[in-house]
Amino acid sequence: MDIAPSVAIHDSIPHHPLSVDTALSFPVMSHRVMLFSSPFSFSYSDVCKKLFRKWEKLDDSRFSVETVSGGITNLLLKVSVKEGNGDNVAVTVRLYGPNTEYVIDRKRELQAIKYLSAAGFGAKLLGVFGNGMVQSFINARTLNPADMKKPKLAAEIAKQLRRFHHVEIPGSKEPQLWVDIFKFFEKASSLRFEAPDMQRRYETISFKEVHEEVTQLKELTDRLNAPVVFSHNDLLSGNLMLDDEHDNLYFIDFEYGSYSYRGYDIGNHFNEYAGYECDYSLYPSKDEQFHFFRHYLKPEKPYEVPEKDLKALYIETHVHVSFALVLGFMGPNSGKDVCHRF
Repeated sequence: MDIAPSVAIHDSIPHHPLSVDTALSFPVMSHRVMLFSSPFSFSYSDVCKKLFRKWEKLDDSRFSVETVSGGITNLLLKVSVKEGNGDNVAVTVRLYGPNTEYVIDRKRELQAIKYLSAAGFGAKLLGVFGNGMVQSFINARTLNPADMKKPKLAAEIAKQLRRFHHVEIPGSKEPQLWVDIFKFFEKASSLRFEAPDMQRRYETISFKEVHEEVTQLKELTDRLNAPVVFSHNDLLSGNLMLDDEHDNLYFIDFEYGSYSYRGYDIGNHFNEYAGYECDYSLYPSKDEQFHFFRHYLKPEKPYEVPEKDLKALYIETHVHVSFALVLGFMGPNSGKDVCHRF
């Protein structure tokens, strides 16, 4: 796409400071696509027009919007544009959820996307606005938890995760895991609820015991001396997309990405087999995990991986799986997400 930037961010990526009005319902927002809004918020067609000057004079009737998915921390929309030459172009507008800036480092995310995109991961970043970003549209379907267990897909996920872990992102290589845990702990231990029943239940929690257990886990991790890699940290089925026609697999949504322990990222992925229903009978068996480890450790010759290496990664992964309850308890989300948010 021939795109002229408004304000540069990360070299030539267009940027605009205004935000989409998240208070509007989707039908109203869709209608607003056809209109220019106030100076303080703007609609999806405005987003594209402000960021990409080749579209700024197009009539609003050339833009259409549909929901791709509504995740826990994002709303994804497909914006289709009929260009002046008759070509149809689609982009993804990703709108950040309210208050997610308290738990997600957007500056870190944008920096990582630049390098991950260059390495062939995810959608290409096309533009950034006040409370979201515009990315290339990936014509593929999101996986479901059952898909991840299929041997062929599991092998491909393992291969790609190995590549992902080898991407170098500038900045501190210190694991962010404990920084995030203690940040969540601080927030969780100082909450107040208006509803008396909720407040009474909250007061039954022993934060002293939780803190002691977290400290013990940290000490155990330090003794493991596990490899530190740039990790996805949220490799659930909804962040994996498959183009069935061309058999291409995509990792998406890097907002939780940071340097962390390799076993943590793998263990978190295994935890996601349980799905949003938290059905841990779906957790991968030892044989299924070893299948994954073989393709992670030696993609070209998976059946030449020594047994001792498989066992070592099995232990490394399972130590980190124990973080599930800790971070599920203190994590930024609630409801079904608690079961799988590390």
